[in-house]
Amino acid sequence: MNAIEVEVAYATSQRQVVVKLSLPEASNVRSALSASGLFELFPELNPDDLQVGIFAETCGLEKILRSGDRVEIYRPLQNDPKTARRQRAHKK
Repeated sequence: MNAIEVEVAYATSQRQVVVKLSLPEASNVRSALSASGLFELFPELNPDDLQVGIFAETCGLEKILRSGDRVEIYRPLQNDPKTARRQRAHKK
């Protein structure tokens, strides 16, 4: 079976990690996340409650990967952008 080359990326405010993987063809996002080792590096990540995407387009865990894909794990927003914008405008 052929292999595909993908990356899995996760960043916090202090640290960014990008893991390069070689996976079997027809692997999905879930298998890339499991193989990445990021759940051990970042125990706060819950594999069942993640927002993920490929090159900034959100997708599900069952999405089949293609060679060259970059799987990104998204952190929840700290502030709602609309609320923050309103607060900044109100201060002015």
